[in-house]
Formats: sequence, C-alpha cells, structure tokens
Amino acid sequence: MKFEVHVIADRCKECGICIEVCPRQVLKMGNEINRYGYRYPIVVAEDRCIGCRNCEYHCPDFAIFVKKVE
Repeated sequence: MKFEVHVIADRCKECGICIEVCPRQVLKMGNEINRYGYRYPIVVAEDRCIGCRNCEYHCPDFAIFVKKVE
C-alpha cells in the first residue's frame, strides 16, 4: 500500500509537531518560507510512509494530510 503526504505550506506555522510524531522520518523541516514567513516541512521519504496519519492528526493548523494511493 502506498501513501502520499501533502503539506499545505501557507497553513504551516513551523511548529514541527508533524516531524516529531512521524515514526518513519518521512518529513524534515525545509528551508523555503511560506507567505507568512514560516518554514514548512518537506516530504523526504514518502516511500517510508505507513499511512498512520500521526502528522495529520497532530497538526494544529490542518496543514498536512495523507492520501492513500490506489
């Protein structure tokens, strides 16, 4: 089973919770800045995603979601 991880950059406030709760190190903090001046996470190892949605459930700003790929 494969999953896609999507980050909505302009919703992110650089808290890093998604990175901390991911058991597979799928995300890391990027260097790009969103329009509000915050860095946001980037997907570095999508193939390791197990679809647990920890990142999605813990994001206080609804800036990330996981989608199952058929």
